[in-house]
Amino acid sequence: MAPAGGPERTRGATVRLIVVLGALSAFAPLAIDMYLPALPALTTDLHGSASEIQLTLTACFVGLALGQIVAGPLSDAYGRRRPLLVGLAAFAVASLLCAAAPSVAALIVLRVVQGAAGAAGIVISRAVVRDLFSGIELARFYALTMIVNGAAPILAPIVGGLVLLVTSWHGTFVVLAAIGVVLFLTAALGLPESLPPAARRRGGVGATVRTFREVAGDRMFVGYALAGGLALAAMFAYIAGSPFVVETLYGASPQVFSLIFATNALGIVLAGQISAISVTRLGPQRLVVVGLATSLTGALVLLGAVVAGVGLIGILPGFFLVTSSIGLILPNATALALADHGHRAGSALALLGALQYVVGALVAPIVGIAGTGTALPMAIVVAILSLGAVAAYLGLARSPARGPAAA
Repeated sequence: MAPAGGPERTRGATVRLIVVLGALSAFAPLAIDMYLPALPALTTDLHGSASEIQLTLTACFVGLALGQIVAGPLSDAYGRRRPLLVGLAAFAVASLLCAAAPSVAALIVLRVVQGAAGAAGIVISRAVVRDLFSGIELARFYALTMIVNGAAPILAPIVGGLVLLVTSWHGTFVVLAAIGVVLFLTAALGLPESLPPAARRRGGVGATVRTFREVAGDRMFVGYALAGGLALAAMFAYIAGSPFVVETLYGASPQVFSLIFATNALGIVLAGQISAISVTRLGPQRLVVVGLATSLTGALVLLGAVVAGVGLIGILPGFFLVTSSIGLILPNATALALADHGHRAGSALALLGALQYVVGALVAPIVGIAGTGTALPMAIVVAILSLGAVAAYLGLARSPARGPAAA
């Protein structure tokens, strides 16, 4: 697997790079998923409604969106390492402050800060990949990092559930702070600069705005960004609603919820492995189509099970399909969206990530708007978003193959 414009990389060095960048890109599932088993307890402890507590998810999504808008262009201008290390340090500090939050309002504010800091790891790790790879190899490498990234949503809720056995939700954020410290040290010691000074883009706010405008004017970029973003938002709707559906509506324990959630996250890992193996033969465009079809099928299964009232066992297949489809959609849609934007990867990825998490921020409180007595709002939102992802692909992204990353 050769980097774009660089020498052949040894297998060991490639594996290390996959692990480091996959871990850095895992800030979203870490920050979002680890405290999911504690959401019902948070509702009681901080005296908030389900919808108010879900606003802490919205706050994290907002932070993840805003942080990428800032960190992406900064990494284009000043290199990848410095903005990344600042973000990792800030994430650790913000996580400790979240652990001490005295109210829902304070936690909401601190979650914005935590998400914004963690966003640096997401956008900059992806930009490093784009610095080093292109074309089919770019899609393949993104799929391989999804395998590592997918371990985070498997382990995060399990760890969160285990933490609740020995302490309260406060301990969950202390664990997140420790993870931030470990990733800071890992990046500082094991991730060299991938963007040389000659390739950096300066020009201040005006240049950044112009770059965003140029990227947003690319119909193919917008199409793949929307298709991937709406599919990801369908998964976010599941993430926001499932703790209350599984624990409150169906009476499962936080530990059982964690196992269900981990099983669904394992689907992301398996789909990422399938994508990495098959992208050379099938091409990223076909894999996006398969992923979107899987997501829509899962959404319809979920909606049908909820309407039919078949109970917890009936909704689990829908959860699994909607979640696992991300392992096919996200790496390939990202590679296709970036096909013409390698020279401004940080800014393009910032716009891509901001779109994804803004939609997630809007979705999170909606799924709990009817309270915890029904799963129907969550199922309807998941179905609408999955259908929207298919429509975005058909209306904007579908076209004859183009460039080395196309099918």
